[in-house]
Amino acid sequence: MLYDKDEGVVDTGNKVRRWITYVAGIYVLTLGLSLAIRAGIGISPQSSLTRTMTLVFPGLTQGNFNLILEIIMLVLTFLVWPRAFKPAHLLSIIPALVLALLLDFNLAATSWIHIGPYPAKVMLLVFADAMLALGLFLMIRANLVLMPIDLFVNTIQRKTGWKWGNIKTVFDCTLLALSASIGLALLGAPHFIREGTIINAILVGQYVRLYFFLFKRYSARTAVSPG
Repeated sequence: MLYDKDEGVVDTGNKVRRWITYVAGIYVLTLGLSLAIRAGIGISPQSSLTRTMTLVFPGLTQGNFNLILEIIMLVLTFLVWPRAFKPAHLLSIIPALVLALLLDFNLAATSWIHIGPYPAKVMLLVFADAMLALGLFLMIRANLVLMPIDLFVNTIQRKTGWKWGNIKTVFDCTLLALSASIGLALLGAPHFIREGTIINAILVGQYVRLYFFLFKRYSARTAVSPG
């Protein structure tokens, strides 16, 4: 999904178990996103764009804008490589809708969180990124439907042969620039782009790699343990 699929991590077994893992991953991911927003020191490029749009159009929620962004990415996926687009790709809208609903739910559930001291904000963001990465890890392990954004990046990679990481970096920077531009043009200044954005960019990937490592160690120990 977001990282190279590792046969030692992904689940290829029971579909019911994998769907439970997948939905649990979406829930944990959206909880992490919500906590990162409550930290108030900057969020990921994608979240900064959708969060900024809620200030421009306050009648819509961040979940609404996240779903709109995913739909736009699905359309762009088709436009980039129509011949490679499959009807099954339309199913990616379903988890995108679930994510939008759970994001709004978790934003409402965490609305009571207001932190003053800066060190506490940093600690909350570090914890939030750990939750976000755990959600990603669970979704990767479930090995099911790609979200439209991931599908778009994967399609670009397949068509161009460029490195996935480079494409994702350009994609994130584009969303960040778009968020900043909208903030400057319509709100007088960029919003939600701060030091936490950099922290998020660094920590999430490292956390996911840590979860991969810990899972492999656990699996190895389980495989050799008696009984």
